Amino acid sequence: MKVTISQQVVYPRLRLWTDENFRGRRFTWRGNVGLRNLDRLYDGIESLRFFSPSSNATLVLFSRSNFRGNFRVFRGTTNLADLDDIINGSDPESLIISNRRLTLDQIRQIRRTGNLPSGFRSV
Repeated sequence: MKVTISQQVVYPRLRLWTDENFRGRRFTWRGNVGLRNLDRLYDGIESLRFFSPSSNATLVLFSRSNFRGNFRVFRGTTNLADLDDIINGSDPESLIISNRRLTLDQIRQIRRTGNLPSGFRSV
């Protein structure tokens, strides 16, 4: 009897690096996730690759921890080799990835309350 193993691929996929130009230690996240404090988790990140086959996939970078401060939104696949000063002169301190489109109103509500929509993991 032949056994087949099926693996479900989960999107979006986010790869974070501790150094610019996709160098240094690498960390990978999949699915709808919010990372509340990048400095606490990784002592900061310097570059990232965000991938999803959906053009509605959303990456949101925040200038402060816990999804606070200024933010910058990216849609679809995004590669950022240098995150220095990417949000109005600030480095990202927290972020959200989603395989669905997050509207600006939803992002502002997250920033206001600190709460992610249902179906998201918070780290």
